[in-house]
Amino acid sequence: MSDAAALPGQPRGGVLSGPATSRAVNVLAPNASAMTLDGTNTWIIAEPDSDLAVVIDPGPLDDTHLKAVVATAAGAGRRIALTLLTHGHPDHAEGAARFAELTRTSVRALDPALRLGDEGLGAGDVITTGGLELRVVPTPGHTGDSLSFHLPADRAVLTGDTVLGRGTTLVAHPDGRLGDYLDSLRRLRSLTVDDGVHTVLPGHGPVLEDAQGAIDFYLAHRANRLAQVETAAENGFTAASEVVAEVYADVDRSLWPAAELSVRAQLEYLREHGLI
Repeated sequence: MSDAAALPGQPRGGVLSGPATSRAVNVLAPNASAMTLDGTNTWIIAEPDSDLAVVIDPGPLDDTHLKAVVATAAGAGRRIALTLLTHGHPDHAEGAARFAELTRTSVRALDPALRLGDEGLGAGDVITTGGLELRVVPTPGHTGDSLSFHLPADRAVLTGDTVLGRGTTLVAHPDGRLGDYLDSLRRLRSLTVDDGVHTVLPGHGPVLEDAQGAIDFYLAHRANRLAQVETAAENGFTAASEVVAEVYADVDRSLWPAAELSVRAQLEYLREHGLI
């Protein structure tokens, strides 16, 4: 998931779990790894005066974590009324069916295979549970089914794996496509310009206080990597594994398999645009 060590955007330090904005509380899943950073951020979203809450990304199938999410909401006097998924990767969605059992909620997602209930999610949808205004923003690229959620009242956006609190995101080829991902980053950047979004609530890593700065870094990083991949291909490195060894030499080798997915997406993009 992450292929770099640092990210500008004024990441918030300190404890990752707990309140992040007036309406968002994070419960960190115990699944830390090189790919998941500190673990999956499971977000509880609720209006300050509401007794109903929405949960975004229950996380892995870990009963202790799932029950901790329920208990955190209950401790604030809230009942979880709806579960949403940013995308279908197991570290975000594997626990969704069990979480639905615990909370007796439906699960809404873009991918019909992940839904529990009759309703999905799509562009233009607005979640209003418990008085919330949570707008669905399609952000494909990391995966084909990736979504973000705009929380206007907190000038925040929940980005799943599209923007992380630390490092950068892989484009999970072949489902993920680089052209889609670049378009999604630009779509998120427009929220910072047109809607005043300044806070990123990511699927992994710390909260980012400078959404525009973080997204600008992502766009610059992608342009730089793409240029490096193009140069490597022009120099005769045609296999994705060869390009990874050439371009990602500064990245921990444990992340090279993930980097290879991104390289495959970049090579596909370059070929589609007649650049190699």
